Amino acid sequence: MDKFDSMYAFTQVVDAGGFAAASRKMGLSRSQVNKLVINLEDSLGVQLLQRTTRKVVPTKTGLAFYERCQAILADVAEAEESITQYQTQPKGILRINAPMSFGTEYLAPLLPDFLTQHSELKVELVLNDRFIDPIEEGFDISIRISAQPIASSLIVHTLCPAPRVLCAAPDYLEQHGIPRHPDQLKHHSCLHYGYSEPLHHWQLKGPDQIHRIQVQGAICSNNGEVLRQATLKGLGIALLPIFLVGEDLKGERLQVVLSNYDSPGIAVHILYPVSKHLSAKVQLFTAFLQTHLGQDPQLAEETDKN
Repeated sequence: MDKFDSMYAFTQVVDAGGFAAASRKMGLSRSQVNKLVINLEDSLGVQLLQRTTRKVVPTKTGLAFYERCQAILADVAEAEESITQYQTQPKGILRINAPMSFGTEYLAPLLPDFLTQHSELKVELVLNDRFIDPIEEGFDISIRISAQPIASSLIVHTLCPAPRVLCAAPDYLEQHGIPRHPDQLKHHSCLHYGYSEPLHHWQLKGPDQIHRIQVQGAICSNNGEVLRQATLKGLGIALLPIFLVGEDLKGERLQVVLSNYDSPGIAVHILYPVSKHLSAKVQLFTAFLQTHLGQDPQLAEETDKN
């Protein structure tokens, strides 16, 4: 047996907390698993496990080596999967993380078509409105909507733009007036995203200059649907993606304000670990999503705001 077998045996012992449980999982005898780990320790010249009659735990060196082994074995499995999937139908579980509003509005309707095309695949879709590390949390793909979701350890692929508009309910504008200049937003209730302090400022580009306005309002939230509902109820003005409010604008439930001013562009990005870039299931879903989002008029191009 080679070193990969020994590394795998070592990780299984750590995961199981002992040789007996690890040997049952691996289908080997306890003495075989023990020999694999001892051979590994001998080849490295270090003790990886602290053994007592009650439990087996990794040493400090063993814990560091365990983490490296996990990464190496995952890369090997990924490489094997990528080769296998080019020869056969992709299968297994595709774990996807996405923002709540985008997931319910766009991903949920698309997934049945994707799974019909790739019947051997299963999808686990987790929706939340926080920035996550797909490596740490075990996702194959993370979808984010932002200006710069750059992370050095991830591959970032931009799918499509996600244009935004300033909008408010007609009742709110009738009661509080329609702002004609960005500076007038200081006197309005501005409903904004609540991730961090920079999002309490709106940047608007007009015919004359770029305006950076500090905003405040009755509600801030990290969820676009919460802000949309508050805007529809007349609580203030919000800067929201057209994919969230496009139908409300068409139905005149919301009205665009300051249409001569544009906000900095944001986009829909797909992020995945470097180790996943050869994964057939990741490539298939990325291509599928780009094709379908590119056909959506609310994402493929700017909506007429005038």
